[in-house]
Amino acid sequence: MGRRLVYGFVLTVVLAVLWLALSGMWSNLLITALGAASVAVSVYMTIRMGVLDGESVPFANLIRFGRYWGWLGGEIFKANIAVVRLALAPNLNIKPVLTRVAADHGSDLARTTFANSITLTPGTVTVEVEPNGFLVHALDESFADQEAFRDMERRAVRASDGEAPA
Repeated sequence: MGRRLVYGFVLTVVLAVLWLALSGMWSNLLITALGAASVAVSVYMTIRMGVLDGESVPFANLIRFGRYWGWLGGEIFKANIAVVRLALAPNLNIKPVLTRVAADHGSDLARTTFANSITLTPGTVTVEVEPNGFLVHALDESFADQEAFRDMERRAVRASDGEAPA
């Protein structure tokens, strides 16, 4: 019960700060009261649905996710360069490929982070989610490096769950 109370408090604070930052309304009492009411209803519904846990309130993972997003941003930048080089090559020798990528480590959040990271990286798209992995379309066979996918999975699991797979 203590952990749920902490998650509820953190969620309330984050939603209130987000509402204040996005609305820009600090002075009007009616608007502020409506914002407070919407935050209260949102937190109440989260508790009532039984989804108030570390996965739905992952703010404890922000530092780990920040590092992961920084790394992923670098990978997206490098993949953009590779796609542009491939597209602007004079002979346009592209060999698309479908590949299966194993993803059997980590929580649902880690698997979702991993699948979305594949899709965010230019030149690759997660086409299908399977029980023990993903079907991925790669623009070129050079983008289907299994070891690079393993590295991405390890980093996604570490960011989401706090530990790397064995």
